Amino acid sequence: MSVKPPSRPPKAHTRYRSPKASLGDLYSYFKSKDHILITIDPDPDAIASALALKRLLWHKVQSSTIGIIRPIRRLNNLTMVRLLRIPLMPWWSISLAQFTKFLLVDGQPHHNDMFKGIPYTVVIDHHPMSIPVEAPFAVIYPAYGATATILTQYLKAARIKPSQTLATALLYAIKTDTRNFERHTIDEDIDAFRYLFEFANHHILRKIEISDLSLSDLRFFNMAVERKHVVKDRIFAHLDEVPSADLLVEIAEFFLKIHDISWSIISGIYEGHLIISVRNDGYRKDAGRAVRRAFGSVGCAGGHQAMARVEMSLDKLLEILGNVNSTSIEQYIRKQLSPL
Repeated sequence: MSVKPPSRPPKAHTRYRSPKASLGDLYSYFKSKDHILITIDPDPDAIASALALKRLLWHKVQSSTIGIIRPIRRLNNLTMVRLLRIPLMPWWSISLAQFTKFLLVDGQPHHNDMFKGIPYTVVIDHHPMSIPVEAPFAVIYPAYGATATILTQYLKAARIKPSQTLATALLYAIKTDTRNFERHTIDEDIDAFRYLFEFANHHILRKIEISDLSLSDLRFFNMAVERKHVVKDRIFAHLDEVPSADLLVEIAEFFLKIHDISWSIISGIYEGHLIISVRNDGYRKDAGRAVRRAFGSVGCAGGHQAMARVEMSLDKLLEILGNVNSTSIEQYIRKQLSPL
């Protein structure tokens, strides 16, 4: 890949800048002949933010592509992409050499091994920044409830009225990442929601929100109930091989509904990796910090106060445990996360 990063030195902005000033800076990095690739780990916030960034750069570049680093498995997200007809390209069908600029939204280069080594020009995210982000244009606003809020502000600053498709995607992203405003939210998230509300298709939005599970998923809920271990206010369950990482999220959120449970830690094996989904009630807790402390040196780990994720290769897990089986994995996770 012969792509050269822009010559201006990287500087990540973690403090709020006016959307108009930030947008002007963003535009300065692109030329009309650029072919851009927006890379995402496809959850609702990432998909919607990428779609908004594609719209913002519509007349600024030659072409723009949204590339997803993994297949979409979660039914809500599949419904979102299908009903809104969002154009996404799988990572394995993309040649990086055909692009001149690379952008990342709702994530940071160190969040996934597939992002590492790519010379990003733009990184826009709302997750806490644990290590410096090396991109010329890096806007990291951890105070925001969703990356979609940042992009909505940019659309308003550019005086671009969002299409029904874009507004619906952004609205769903904000609702999802703030858990319907029940977790970390600021005034900017609420303002963005109000702005998008009148442009969105609420019939499609409702269909997306209720498309949670398939019949085949129910056996994993049953397995989680049978395998659960409760340690004080924490519930653990390891499910071995699972059909998608998103299923772990659904089960983790389901277990958090149990009275007296403050932490839900659900794990499984997906595509040669151990995935750990962590949820808590958000009261005087920090799931992101907990998983970075426990697993940051051996895998990709991060998140927010109330939600976090760990991804670790089975090869690395074998190095640590010597013998990888359901019992050893479960004991390892409980040992690392019990003293939360």
